[in-house]
Amino acid sequence: MERGGYRGRGRGRSGGRHGYGGRDGNGGRHGYGGRDGSGGHYGYGGGRDGNGGRNGERGGGFYQHPQSGSGSGRGIPSQPQSQPQSLWQVRPSPSSSVGSSNPSHSLPQTQRQTHPDIGSLKISEQKAGNTITPVRRPDNGGTVAIRTCNLRANHFPVSFNPRSIIMHYHVDVKAKNPRKSNRPQKISKYELSLIREKLFSDHSLPVQQTAYDGEKSMFSAVPLPEETFAVDVSKGEDERTDSYLVTLTLVNKLELRKLKDYLSGSVLSIPRDILQGLDLVVRENPAKECVSLGRCFFPMNPPLKERDLHHGIVAIGGFQQSLKPTSQGLSLCLDYSVLSFRKKLSVLDFLHEHVRDFNLREFGRFRRQVEQALVGLKVNVTHRRTKQKYTIAKLTPKNTRHITFPILDPDGRNPPREASLLAYFQEKYSVDIQYKDIPALDFGGNKTNYVPMELCVLVEGQRYPKENLDKYAAKDLKNMSVAPVNERQRTIQAMVRSREGPCGGGIIQNFGMSVNTSMTNVTGRVIQPPQLKLGNPNGKISSMTLEVEKCQWNLLGRSMVEGKPVECWGILDFTSQESNNWHRLKGKQFIDKLIDKYQRLGIGMKEPVWYEQSTMWSLGDYNSLCKLLENIDDKVQKRCRRRLQFLLCVMADKHQGYKCLKLIAETKVGIVTQCCLSGNANEGKDQYLTNLALKINAKIGGSNVELINRLPHFEGEGHVMFIGADVNHPASRDINSPSIAAVVATVNWPAANRYAARVSAQGHRVEKILNFGGICHELVLYYASLNKVRPEKIVIFRDGVSESQFHMVLTEELQDLKSVFRASNYFPTITLIVAQKRHQTRFFPVSARDGIPNGNVFPGTVVDTKVVHPFEFDFYLCSHYGSLGTSKPTHYHVLWDEHKFTSNDLQKLIYDMCFTFARCTKPVSLVPPVYYADLTAYRGRLYYEAMDRMQSPGSAASSSSSRITSSSVSSAGSSLNDLGCYKLHADVENIMFFI
Repeated sequence: MERGGYRGRGRGRSGGRHGYGGRDGNGGRHGYGGRDGSGGHYGYGGGRDGNGGRNGERGGGFYQHPQSGSGSGRGIPSQPQSQPQSLWQVRPSPSSSVGSSNPSHSLPQTQRQTHPDIGSLKISEQKAGNTITPVRRPDNGGTVAIRTCNLRANHFPVSFNPRSIIMHYHVDVKAKNPRKSNRPQKISKYELSLIREKLFSDHSLPVQQTAYDGEKSMFSAVPLPEETFAVDVSKGEDERTDSYLVTLTLVNKLELRKLKDYLSGSVLSIPRDILQGLDLVVRENPAKECVSLGRCFFPMNPPLKERDLHHGIVAIGGFQQSLKPTSQGLSLCLDYSVLSFRKKLSVLDFLHEHVRDFNLREFGRFRRQVEQALVGLKVNVTHRRTKQKYTIAKLTPKNTRHITFPILDPDGRNPPREASLLAYFQEKYSVDIQYKDIPALDFGGNKTNYVPMELCVLVEGQRYPKENLDKYAAKDLKNMSVAPVNERQRTIQAMVRSREGPCGGGIIQNFGMSVNTSMTNVTGRVIQPPQLKLGNPNGKISSMTLEVEKCQWNLLGRSMVEGKPVECWGILDFTSQESNNWHRLKGKQFIDKLIDKYQRLGIGMKEPVWYEQSTMWSLGDYNSLCKLLENIDDKVQKRCRRRLQFLLCVMADKHQGYKCLKLIAETKVGIVTQCCLSGNANEGKDQYLTNLALKINAKIGGSNVELINRLPHFEGEGHVMFIGADVNHPASRDINSPSIAAVVATVNWPAANRYAARVSAQGHRVEKILNFGGICHELVLYYASLNKVRPEKIVIFRDGVSESQFHMVLTEELQDLKSVFRASNYFPTITLIVAQKRHQTRFFPVSARDGIPNGNVFPGTVVDTKVVHPFEFDFYLCSHYGSLGTSKPTHYHVLWDEHKFTSNDLQKLIYDMCFTFARCTKPVSLVPPVYYADLTAYRGRLYYEAMDRMQSPGSAASSSSSRITSSSVSSAGSSLNDLGCYKLHADVENIMFFI
């Protein structure tokens, strides 16, 4: 029950937050299966130079270690580099050779796909003016492979005329007759679209040669008049005409030759303004023809793919797209996406489908459910012709039959008269209202605006939150989301060629652009999996060689490398009063099976020293739960003169109290908990017990799996620490909650498979990790206390940042880290890598021999040509076995490198680390430091949600006297980082409690 189930998102995973699956199979994100069936995120870029040494200058809190080596770079011609004297300083040291892995075979250089302008590179930190940029690729990409495969990538080459100039205009729209309140009048995007349409039709402007972002930016292929236009807009009959003043002001001329220079490598500064302008151009047609949500587009008339989820909900297939600078030039990356929507139905038809057993004659019985279903939705009206969309504010208190409202005399001669709503619609619109004994809809606003339900129709394209779906609809949505490989490939190909797609409508052609609608052919290299070190039940260590195609292993006849004996543990059974026998834990049977599993693994496990029975009710009450855990901890210490190694908590089903349990155990009491469901425990399947043993062993300090050989590139002397960092942001509809930052770090070498963690809260949706240097320094000090030496080398993996945030990571987080290290006279070498899963790139094997039986790519497949950055150091690695849907690779992008990594070494290092994840017997899709940071940040989110729930009116905890330290945590106020709320207990923070 640690975290799993369907999570159809957000991050594109087939798991979920609160189930019992896992991130690396077909289950949820954090249980025993997992993330690696499908899912992921994205970005482009990364790089480093070849040839020569780094000649930066030191300053502003940075230092840089020298590098030397040879080789040819990619994507940028050799050129002199001017180095600002105020930024960097190099400490001289002897050059060292760069080691590489022993390849099973190497690809000949003639097979490499490179940009025609590639020349030799010089190893030096690249800067555009005074801007620090990511390091450049050190070579022509990797060559090591045990096999190669032909793949297609969903990147579609884009050609453009480098002599073209695109005009960027600022669009200022104001009401011609502003309201008397003197407050700026907010104009909706819908109204802005009407204004734009009217502006171009009234003034004969070339609408087909412009792209509009719906707010303040417009791009045009031809010059537009810079002046103020008067525009009159009416939303329909009986609607007043609104007058606006629209001013177009030229703010920039985008010269596409600058983009060509960047793609060829002759200019290092990314022309972000040009990319943003062209991105808007290719979005213009889909934005007109489809329902757009964020960066996704969903064709509706007709849908390209749809599935009825029942209850008035339908799943619609759409696409998301982005322009990417790649080594083959500009590419349009387009991928398939699925969301759930409310059907376009009349309000009454929707209620009959959506509300169970809905009956108009007994409307009062369903009023609360109706309000929950309708409030906030947008509707059109049918009694008159209008494009106006109205938002349902509430239901009227009275039924339609009894609603009256005042009508003012337009001449002002007579006092207002009371009119019946029924009579008003009969007289004005000749509409006889049929359903008189139900409420009408109130659209809110400054004036009375009541409309009978039968005259309203839901606006098309209103998203339905997937978390509100029932389990059957959620399963259908998941099945549609995780489309098989061939189906996804066909859908993407159809969407890029469709009338609603980016190539339809003739817009991009008017800007001198064209898109090749065939996918890009690329060569994938499959890396050799590492040899693993496992234990035997007799206590000996054995090695294991994996099959290349699956890369999975099991513990039949084997054991963990270091199984920690379990001598002091307890069970907290919340199911003792459950009426259903299946939900009540069969304690003796379960304990016997678990002990037997440990014996077969060759690990000692004694009977539990404590067995406590409780109820699911106490799990939901903060005070009861807190006292319960404290009492167990106190009594065990008195009886056994030691603390519990872990407390196994058994629940009848998923419960919000899980969050409180983790908060109390890990921040207040300081005991390790392992949660499970009674149904799974009673069933006691061998695989389930194995997974449970893997998690428990990692949590209490054991080692499940290690590598026979040292990690690549670090075979020499000196300790190495791996750090993972991530920030968990609140949901898009949440405007108050804090973001949760987490940093984890290895505490052992050379195994590098045990981690300590730190978690803290920061401002709402703030991506920069506050006090990053201080947190990392604290982890270094703990490492030194264990190993009697500080690590000489540090590799940082940063999760969740986009290309636009690379500069922040380099100049703020890295600078903070180096400043703190320098202040303590500590100068390790550092490499900083961004791991991105939120992206759209997918790879499809060309033939059956190029992938695994279900059509996905082989685990260990690397792509570092054609669809990667023109000259920065990045690559795609699909490290997992994609058993579900279409595999999504992780995109690794090197921002900073003082270890002189070659492409071969870094790719092999990351792939090997993916085998050391503690709770899987297969490689995971994301390098473990980032995976663990993500788990820890999510655990911090649970802490916040538990505290927020206790602060909420009506909760069991909020009415009691025992409250959390921070009284304002739910408002994301000044105490968000209150150590009393988020500080991990000293007995927990340095072990892997988050597994």
